[in-house]
Amino acid sequence: MKFLEYTNLDRLNVFMGHLNLGERTIKGCLEAYSCKHAGTDKRLSLSLENEMLDYLGKSSDTDSSSPVDLLLSRSSRKALIYLVLTLYQMYPDYDFSAVKAHQFFSEESWDTFTQIFNNYMFEASKEWTERNEDGSLLEAIYEALDEVVKLADCEIYVYNPNPNADPFLEEGAIWSFCFLFYNRKLKRVAGFRFCCISNLASDAFLADSPPYGEDEEIFDDMDM
Repeated sequence: MKFLEYTNLDRLNVFMGHLNLGERTIKGCLEAYSCKHAGTDKRLSLSLENEMLDYLGKSSDTDSSSPVDLLLSRSSRKALIYLVLTLYQMYPDYDFSAVKAHQFFSEESWDTFTQIFNNYMFEASKEWTERNEDGSLLEAIYEALDEVVKLADCEIYVYNPNPNADPFLEEGAIWSFCFLFYNRKLKRVAGFRFCCISNLASDAFLADSPPYGEDEEIFDDMDM
């Protein structure tokens, strides 16, 4: 996956990167990738493909939770691989399983994304309007994404993993979303993750953490 640079994405990331709203902080990031293999992508793609085929071989058609309908199609498996590779790019230190990831992906519409965005990002949108005179935050995001992946031809997915294994959650997180916009024809994926962090919880976490150097003093008193 090759990272794609776009000025409009950069502009939005500067605004959403760390938007302090008093008791809460909004963090958002837009990233775009070409589906062209780079580095270890080919090896990882083969590994993910074999993982899915192995799962298909062990799955029962009568198993209602089986992903057979999705994974039987090679094009669908390919799309899932691109989505997982994008997650790897966004969070390189996290090990994503293709079979497990499938269980947490759901295909959505732009209207669904808009509803979620308006419900959870209204404070950020208000802040954007106060700072800019060229339309709403949602309109700016639409234009930036459309420039990269042509939204009319996109499949839109939301990634909702188990909260206990969510790589997007951090200390003090109130909510978190990760949307992926995939254009098969252009072979591009754009990822948009945004979350809300409680500043009160983050401050409490820092207050409970030992000051720098304290751990070293503890170990100095121990017989190793």
